Amino acid sequence: MGVEVKGLNKLLNDLEKKLGKKHVEVVSDKALKAGAKEFVAELRRQFATFKDTGASLNEITISEPYTSRGVRMIKIHWKGAHERYRIIHLNEWGTVHNPKPRGKGAIARAMHNAEKAYKRAVAEAIRRGF
Repeated sequence: MGVEVKGLNKLLNDLEKKLGKKHVEVVSDKALKAGAKEFVAELRRQFATFKDTGASLNEITISEPYTSRGVRMIKIHWKGAHERYRIIHLNEWGTVHNPKPRGKGAIARAMHNAEKAYKRAVAEAIRRGF
């Protein structure tokens, strides 16, 4: 699953030619972080609808930006003492014995609901950076 912002890579490549790679990387990192915060806010709203102990909410983590195959990325994952990352996929997809858990599709809904806010946050961060 991922959110794709069309035209952003071309824009960043053009800016990189004009301003330099390091400056563009700093700005794109800020944009990634702003977009990730918007997505996590929506993800928390979706997870709050079926929370029990709140461990899944508390363990949502945003990584630092990194480069993978030449593309800057940021990872949103679950990390913490309760090791909720082990069961997140069960909530999202269900199991043979419980095909429709209360949290089914929460991540997909969050991605869909946060798409516009994510794009707006990325655009605003890029605008402020240049």
